[in-house]
Amino acid sequence: MADFPDIVEASLRTRFVSLGVQPDEVEEQFIRGAGAGGQKINKTSSTVRLRHRPTGVEVRCQRERNQSVNRLLAWVELADKLEGRRRESTNQARGARELARRQKRQKSRGQKARMIEAKKHRAKIKSKRRGGFDD
Repeated sequence: MADFPDIVEASLRTRFVSLGVQPDEVEEQFIRGAGAGGQKINKTSSTVRLRHRPTGVEVRCQRERNQSVNRLLAWVELADKLEGRRRESTNQARGARELARRQKRQKSRGQKARMIEAKKHRAKIKSKRRGGFDD
């Protein structure tokens, strides 16, 4: 099994382990940057692109001029994105359970009375429409 790159610090390693991410699932690529910088940016591959194959999450970092700093920042950003996705899915599951719980619970006596009153009111308004067109 491959290990995380040396640049990935211990705290970051524990984040990836808790997420269940294996180092060989992450594709790392160094590419030339884009934008301002002139000849220097056209010659150096300081931009780092990380892609987590199972989820398809992709991170590209070109914040600094130094490749090793960009590499570390990209790993941090990838961990943040993967944690965000996990948090979002757990929140959606919790929301669905909460919605089902609210839909199944019994209505209070007051709610039932208000609902019946509203139905009677609507029925009264609609009954006025039923009258024929007598000319």
